[in-house]
Amino acid sequence: MPTGRESQRPRIGIPYRTHKEELSGERAKYEFYVRSVEKAGGSPVEVSLGLASPELGRLARSLDAIVLPGSPADVNPERYGAKRHAKTADADAAREKTDCELLEHCLAEGKPVLAICYGVQILNVYLGGSLVQDIGSEWLQSLPHSWERGEQGAPEPFHSIEIAAGSKAAEASGAGGATVNSSHHQAVRKPGKNLRITARAADGIVEAVEWSGDANWIVGVQWHPERMTEDTFSENLFRGLMNAVLGGGVRA
Repeated sequence: MPTGRESQRPRIGIPYRTHKEELSGERAKYEFYVRSVEKAGGSPVEVSLGLASPELGRLARSLDAIVLPGSPADVNPERYGAKRHAKTADADAAREKTDCELLEHCLAEGKPVLAICYGVQILNVYLGGSLVQDIGSEWLQSLPHSWERGEQGAPEPFHSIEIAAGSKAAEASGAGGATVNSSHHQAVRKPGKNLRITARAADGIVEAVEWSGDANWIVGVQWHPERMTEDTFSENLFRGLMNAVLGGGVRA
């Protein structure tokens, strides 16, 4: 059992990215989230995707906040009443179940949420929103958003975003814009209930949303701040999550 300073750190639940990765022990990308939470002053709590609802509920009650990570899966389009696009990846039912039950708990209990890439997409769908299923084929004149992982050595694309004044993203960035990495082929189309769009790319793709239903700190970003190490904006997003647990704003 953690003691001393460790016991005072906010307990941040992080679901595994996919059920397959959890079962195989593949942790390379998951570890980026763990390290980001640790660096921001939190205590990461691994959340298995195989937990039954009662066990997941008990674990959720012990958490102070959650980080919903990215995933190579796509949200099942049936969840938002759409026909599956040819380029939509297979859904991960275990991940969807886990995320939705964690979101239900956090919304009911006012616990902070940082949702990243796939995480912002499932957050949006959970709240009744819809998604662009494939930016390259559905969005005219789009920027490069998807990182083609099959191209060995291909650099990760970056692009600028415009951030809404007064938003939590603006508080974290300290400016009205930023440059972020990009590794996604889907995005928020129609925002879910009580979600406010707070950042867009130059092509209009939604890059960030935040909760406006009450005072709870819920932020979703389409990029990967966990991979933008030593970037103040990215680190401040995780600090903002911790400080929301502790009752304050972003503190560098």
